Amino acid sequence: MADASQAFTDMFRKIGEQLKVPSFDMTKIMEHHQKNFEAMTRSWQAMAGGATAIANKQREIFEATVKDITEMAKDFKPTGSPQDILAKQTEFAKKAMEASIANTRDIAELVQKSGTEAVGIIQGRMKESYEEIKSTLEKK
Repeated sequence: MADASQAFTDMFRKIGEQLKVPSFDMTKIMEHHQKNFEAMTRSWQAMAGGATAIANKQREIFEATVKDITEMAKDFKPTGSPQDILAKQTEFAKKAMEASIANTRDIAELVQKSGTEAVGIIQGRMKESYEEIKSTLEKK
């Protein structure tokens, strides 16, 4: 099998020589792809970290909600006038809505942060790659 792949490689080398195709520095090409791979890995890690933070925030929200509902149910005694009962229910609904809005904002910020970080890593690598290619071409 090694003989067949070597013959295949030799065939392309000979064709390249006949067509006067400039040679490629395979070490540099492999280094370039290694850097690309490392950037993708860092990007995925940033996204995974963001997903973990979001999951933790959602768990925190759920635990706080259960606690609030438990306390409200424990403290809720439907005594007094219908207006008093309605006022208590309205106050609880208001607190729940405010908490929901704040939690939604927090989760949106976590999503944005992890997405921005992941995209920034890829953009940084693209800039580096451009500079590498540019400097290689300028040398020739």
